[in-house]
Amino acid sequence: MIDTVLRFARLCAPLVLLALFTARAVADTCPEDCSDPPPPPVNIYSQTTAGHLSPATAGALPRVYVPNRSSNSVSVIDTVTLKEVGRFPVGSKPQHVVPSWDLKTLWVANNGTGKNGSLTPIDPMTAMPGQQIPVDDPYNLYFMPDGSAAIVVDEAMEQLDFRDPHTMALKSRLPTPTCPGINHADFSADGSYAIFTCEYGDGGLAKIDLKNQKLLGHLDFSRMGMPQDIRLSPDGKVFYVADMMNDGVFLVDGDSFREIGFIPTGIGAHGFVVSRDGKRLYVSNRGSHRMEQGKASGPGSVTVIDFATRAVVAQWPIPGGGSPDMGNVSADGRQLWLSGRFDSEAYMIDTTSGAVRKIRVGAEPHGLTVWPQPGRYSQGHTGNMR
Repeated sequence: MIDTVLRFARLCAPLVLLALFTARAVADTCPEDCSDPPPPPVNIYSQTTAGHLSPATAGALPRVYVPNRSSNSVSVIDTVTLKEVGRFPVGSKPQHVVPSWDLKTLWVANNGTGKNGSLTPIDPMTAMPGQQIPVDDPYNLYFMPDGSAAIVVDEAMEQLDFRDPHTMALKSRLPTPTCPGINHADFSADGSYAIFTCEYGDGGLAKIDLKNQKLLGHLDFSRMGMPQDIRLSPDGKVFYVADMMNDGVFLVDGDSFREIGFIPTGIGAHGFVVSRDGKRLYVSNRGSHRMEQGKASGPGSVTVIDFATRAVVAQWPIPGGGSPDMGNVSADGRQLWLSGRFDSEAYMIDTTSGAVRKIRVGAEPHGLTVWPQPGRYSQGHTGNMR
């Protein structure tokens, strides 16, 4: 019996080895159906769509906050009645209303005339201001992607001030001498760097290493101009840059830091708002090349760009003329709100039809914000949510 078993084993051994070698060969030459699946496409706005309101915004009043630069005040508009329901004084020359990283405070950036600047906190639960904090020249305000610091854009001093995100105590400073009129910003998808626009001089952009707080380089555009707002595409690859003097939008590859295209939009291309579904970019064309005291009832408009095709898909003029500037969309995405910089009004634009409602506010309204907005955290400006 034992001999029989041994003879059988000797006969079967080659077949077993052949099967093992065949299986290993198949494994070593893995066919397509066993390869790793491709990574899901990046969409940096996936958490800012309707329905993604953070618990931190629970109880916040549905309001639009409009900083009136020449009135030194903030107008408060009820988004349901579309009426101004309040107005309160703030510091000198309020420029933007900025949601904090943790979504619990709205900061009014009053840049004043340099040394008399301040930040005024607003409680979004009551729509009332708190005690303002003295801060040198806060033209704009952003936050580190991890919330570790506020970044005050000190335009007059050509520097970035890194501050405590709650107390606004100064932590460090980064001079940006190659970026005169340092202005607006957006952040790379991985949060490793930010690109700031340089409004004055020859224009252009500054790229900042956020971890090391270091200036990485300066980019000059193919045409001199006056770059304003900047926003990253949903796939995290291309930065869109509004240029007020060139009446359109430059496209920039952020990683290689080079210009790759241009899209004409309208006179005085100025501000950006991303649609609530993250598919379109609203471009506010202010209708003027003037920075301040432009003519009222000018040829202002809004251009709608499709991110996927980089094509203009709609053009909405402001009826009777206007000067659309900065703003944001409502939580459901149905309303686009923009300030009317030279017309002392705010615009509510229906994002389906482009129909416009005008609401009177203070003098020279600028960077308004809509609150609450969906998102996990704010990176600053009028609500660059992620």
